[in-house]
Amino acid sequence: MRIATVTGAVLLALGLAAGPAAADSSPSPSAGSAAPSSAGTSFRTATEIEQGQRATADASAGDYLYWSFAADAGQRPTVRATVKLPDTHASQTWQVDVYDGLRRRQACQYGAQTRTAAAGTSSLELACVLRTVRAWSEPWANDPLPGTYYVRLTALNLPAADLGLPVGAEVRVDAKDMGGAAAVDGSLSEPLVPGVAVTAQRDDDDSAVLSAIEPEDGWSSGWWSDRWVWTGIGGVLAALAGIGGYALTRGSGRPRGVPPGV
Repeated sequence: MRIATVTGAVLLALGLAAGPAAADSSPSPSAGSAAPSSAGTSFRTATEIEQGQRATADASAGDYLYWSFAADAGQRPTVRATVKLPDTHASQTWQVDVYDGLRRRQACQYGAQTRTAAAGTSSLELACVLRTVRAWSEPWANDPLPGTYYVRLTALNLPAADLGLPVGAEVRVDAKDMGGAAAVDGSLSEPLVPGVAVTAQRDDDDSAVLSAIEPEDGWSSGWWSDRWVWTGIGGVLAALAGIGGYALTRGSGRPRGVPPGV
């Protein structure tokens, strides 16, 4: 009974410690940050948005619209885009693409990345759920890494009659924290954000930083995850199991069949 009580107390304490590490909601946008109402036209001019923030833009059919956001190790970002089409238009196909800090196109795990709106459709919705961002990866791999990510929204093979028609776009990025299950050994020396190499050489010049977005709590070091908590729980349970097994099997200490007093 005493062993069970100790085990329950330890599990409760460690479970409470593991709770914050397993959070799976995106951080709320800063109170003073206004939702962006425009989009960039290239990687270099991409409009920066925060996770959980809804960005809008007015554009013309045929434009390339770019936004950028920050994603840290252990997060699985989800990009959602809504395109509002004019009252009169032909069939249109729209696509949302996501690129990492090295401008490598990242594949979507699932989601309607490309959709076609029939003539007269007022809007269509796109979605792209990325793979979990890794703290470190082999140079030859195409794994998503911590840093800046770019969202590109555009129409594909538009008919000439629809080029230049006014459209509206809405983009929102959320991320789920995957916890220690996605942890890896190792981490990048610096996140993949624009200007990080220049800043490393010119620490006294903050103007060299091209990207001002980062996770709400800063970039993680890559060594901590709730895997440490569960490893500690396993160690404690193993120790308690050993103590309990010894207590149950040690007996009275006297060989069977030997009378008392001998």
